[in-house]
Amino acid sequence: MARLTRHPSFVNLATLQEAGLTGEMIASGITYVHNILDGLDSQLLSAGAFRLSQMFELANVSSMLGNLLGAGIANASDGAFLRNGPHRYPDLLAQFPQASDVEIKVSLETNKPKGHLAKPGYYLTCRYVLCNEQGVYVRGKADRGDVAWIWEIRFGWLDEEHFTLSNTSGDSGKTAVVNGAGMEQLTVIFCDLDRCPYGVRSQHLRHYQSLYDTPPDAS
Repeated sequence: MARLTRHPSFVNLATLQEAGLTGEMIASGITYVHNILDGLDSQLLSAGAFRLSQMFELANVSSMLGNLLGAGIANASDGAFLRNGPHRYPDLLAQFPQASDVEIKVSLETNKPKGHLAKPGYYLTCRYVLCNEQGVYVRGKADRGDVAWIWEIRFGWLDEEHFTLSNTSGDSGKTAVVNGAGMEQLTVIFCDLDRCPYGVRSQHLRHYQSLYDTPPDAS
């Protein structure tokens, strides 16, 4: 399956320079994620099993996607970044003086990314949707497909105030969710408008469209 988008996808790439990242690294990371997932799904289907997204909880799929994204970026960085070990902070370790450590957070659809730590630093957030085999995304939990597609990447510096902390009974330990102010603090670097999970009349979708000077779809 060819991973294609009809619209321009990258914007505000100069922001990445703050941490020594580039648009090429991010693009390579996204391609790496999609290629690895497609390859694994192909092997699973050939063996009579289900796709990864059907075999694991979505929280585990998100974790896997984040690990792959970090590896893809590091592979394309010409040594500027090293992928840290699983469940270690931060995800990308800077190897050159002009680069900075970067933490990667992943979430599904319009959910806000979360983790177990609220530490100040550079963050790369990634959100994805589940499409059908043709890459078509349909909004609504009941209509989710089983092929993971990255639809948004954001980047920027977050402080502790940009997280909402939780340690409530029944929760899986302490969690730190990027709050609304934190999401606004981060700059949109990549957006796949064809697979944006916001409704056609949503102000969020209009904001993404404005980044590319794309007129809103009135349908």
